[in-house]
Amino acid sequence: MTVIDPILADVQKPTSQARGLPNAHYTDPDKFAEERDALFGAGWAGLAVASDVPETGDAVPITFLDIPLLLIRGRDNVVRVFQNICRHRGMILVEAPRRIEGAIRCPYHSWCYSTRGQLVATPHVGGPGFNTHSDLDRSTLGLIEVRSHVWRDVVWINMSGNAPAFEEAMADVIARWSDFEQPMHHGGTDSQFTLTVESNWKLAVENYCESYHLPWVHPGLNSYSRLEDHYNIEIDGLTSGQGTLVYRQLTGKAGQRFADFTGLDDKWEAGAEYLAIYPNVLLGVHRDHAFAIVLRPDGPTRTQEHVHLYYATADTDAELRETNARQWKEVFEEDIFVVEGMQRGRRAPGFDGGRFSPAMDGPTHCFHRWAATRIAQRRASA
Repeated sequence: MTVIDPILADVQKPTSQARGLPNAHYTDPDKFAEERDALFGAGWAGLAVASDVPETGDAVPITFLDIPLLLIRGRDNVVRVFQNICRHRGMILVEAPRRIEGAIRCPYHSWCYSTRGQLVATPHVGGPGFNTHSDLDRSTLGLIEVRSHVWRDVVWINMSGNAPAFEEAMADVIARWSDFEQPMHHGGTDSQFTLTVESNWKLAVENYCESYHLPWVHPGLNSYSRLEDHYNIEIDGLTSGQGTLVYRQLTGKAGQRFADFTGLDDKWEAGAEYLAIYPNVLLGVHRDHAFAIVLRPDGPTRTQEHVHLYYATADTDAELRETNARQWKEVFEEDIFVVEGMQRGRRAPGFDGGRFSPAMDGPTHCFHRWAATRIAQRRASA
């Protein structure tokens, strides 16, 4: 265990003795900047979903932790992520989502790039009428690509470029959900929504990964999926969350239900699991649908939650699909006052990070321990 800060050392103690991360990690711009490298840059973080660019040539600009990025589906049908800047003078290339019909053209001096990132045109770079120059090698001036991988439709990025391969880094969680390694279909425009929360992104993760709050924050959900029907999940250094033993399928007015994913183990008949994949992706799996939530921090005190729902088949019932999305939106909206309340609480100078319930807060402390360890390692290597 790497420790150079006594406060972080308290976070890394056993759950019964530990304290949470101190206030500054939820309010201080300097700490937010430190976490960009320590918690987001070093490993695999979620950026978006591949369904954001469903067609060839679709391009979506995304500002992620103040970095201008471009999500694009190339003519080879591969989803890639590039820095959204021209290699000439650093001009932003794409300002709004659109379909790239030909090349990505810089609006400043018209340097052009293919959807795979190659620099393909440099008008007048050698003088009027001369589109090449002996001292400019186009092959070395393609768009700066950000290492990426698509799993469960989430586009994961490794900004440092040094993380282990995604399949290696995520081996434990991939194995845990191996039954769900099969095609899934995005529900479309009525199966996605975005929530803006006035809180630090970590509070959204902390709230999601534990079931302790269900009786008071989600009384409707708790009426059939009670606190005692849940269990904690902890994979140290990767993920934590919760599972339920009493998942109940949604049934429409005419008795219709979503089709199940195929070949599932019997445990998924009435079971479901919800994992926070560190740092910022929240996933849920059920026998008949799944969801992904990508958290995009907007500074230390605001977070956007991008929610997407998926199904085993593409031909889902529209009314049932809309009902499912509405119900999940209601559940997630019930959490907003909690995370925003905790954020306001981080302005209290006497709050020392709080304590954890040894029985109920293991998943939350697992996340804090991971964050403290990563931050300590970053400081040690600086």
